[in-house]
Amino acid sequence: MNTVTDNRQGTLSDQVFWRIKEDIVTGVTPQGQKMGEAELAKHYDISRGPLREALQKLEAINLVVKAPHAGTHVVTLDAEKMREVYQMREAMEGFATRLATQVMSKNEINNLYRLLDQHEAGINDTGGKVYFQEEGDPDFHYYIFSKCGNVQLVNYLENQLYQLLRMCRHRTSRLPYRAEKALSEHRSIVDAINNRDAEFAEMLMRRHIQSSWKLVESMLSEQNQQ
Repeated sequence: MNTVTDNRQGTLSDQVFWRIKEDIVTGVTPQGQKMGEAELAKHYDISRGPLREALQKLEAINLVVKAPHAGTHVVTLDAEKMREVYQMREAMEGFATRLATQVMSKNEINNLYRLLDQHEAGINDTGGKVYFQEEGDPDFHYYIFSKCGNVQLVNYLENQLYQLLRMCRHRTSRLPYRAEKALSEHRSIVDAINNRDAEFAEMLMRRHIQSSWKLVESMLSEQNQQ
């Protein structure tokens, strides 16, 4: 499977799509913010034609929403929407992991081990505080589901859930003790894949995502009490 397309060097529409997408995912552009064409065209120094194309692409991957009489806004990930994203992830990524365990080549599995070594080095560089993964194949979860061999499943995960997941994860990447725990869980998943134990690999992935959601849920609860 191909990695997520990097549009930084593509057409003007591709370039502004990438810039707005990253601003939304990383929180530079706040959730719920109105996406007025005039303001965006000025901010990103681009004409409205390519901008409209970029906004259509952002709507297609669920980062912006358009409503009658309300215009276009950045998606808002409230507790209910985040819960739904994690429920979908658990079911679909769990099954994708089962499939990937059956079809990944030995070289691809070795690449996963090397990827986790790189992630560990990145975590150590932050003193164990942050586990941030770049988009596409450098992302542990993306790498696995993109290798599952089911085109329909990959397309849905990549185009409907992936960017929402990145938004969620950006909010939780600095949670205390999450980095080392997540890395350990990732290594256990790869060991199960390497052993070709599809059922166990799926169970570990589902447990891993459940654990992630519990932390997110706890974070949201604390924020609501403040």
